[in-house]
Amino acid sequence: MQQSPLRKFYATDLTPCPYLPGRSERRLVTLIDPEATDDGLDLFTETGFRRSQRFLYRPACPGCSACVPVRIVVAGFRPGRTFRRIAQRNASLVATELPPVATDEQYALFHRYLRARHGDGGMVRMSRADYGEMVEQAARGTRLVEFREPDGTLTAVSLTDFLGSGLSGVYKFFEPEDAGRSLGTYAILWHIQRARELGLPYVYLGYWIAGSRKMVYKARFKPLERLDGWSWQPLVPEQPAREPCADGTA
Repeated sequence: MQQSPLRKFYATDLTPCPYLPGRSERRLVTLIDPEATDDGLDLFTETGFRRSQRFLYRPACPGCSACVPVRIVVAGFRPGRTFRRIAQRNASLVATELPPVATDEQYALFHRYLRARHGDGGMVRMSRADYGEMVEQAARGTRLVEFREPDGTLTAVSLTDFLGSGLSGVYKFFEPEDAGRSLGTYAILWHIQRARELGLPYVYLGYWIAGSRKMVYKARFKPLERLDGWSWQPLVPEQPAREPCADGTA
């Protein structure tokens, strides 16, 4: 029997935490082998890792465990009035699942989104080639989901991993001038519905941080589970979330 090669892990240098002031961030990183028949993405996602291009990572910050992997339990999700309004507001959008191939149209929307929403972040300096790498250095089950108006205008995009246990949004972006439509939240609602259609039990939302306003929206998608050690348990936030709008990824 042929044995699988040993997987190597690396630790990144300490950098300032983008979510909690005064703290430092370090990540545990391993590579996806694009030639492997089993890249391990399903298993790693279920154990709290996230994907970025061909890297899998999870926080390994000294003295801090604030980043908590969370996922929506699809079978138990029942949209409240706010979510139903958001779904109705965006009901005209047409979603199309595509191979992970970058286009100039996507990049133009991506850059507008970053300038408006994350103008002080490092990603705003990403070139067209950088965007292409982000999209096209993908896993086996990665798809681009484009959301278009009836006239064909591209309004939102989600780079999504389709896994055996659910859907995992790697990164999403949308038209920043349409803030009143809550397009980020709508993209998550679409993922929940699509997972239900495919018979998949979970939608993975990345990391939730109790003390970060950027993460507060995730706690509104109930029932939500958190990874506690090696087991998933119901998430009961200490304080209820107040903002329904999803923005970007984590």
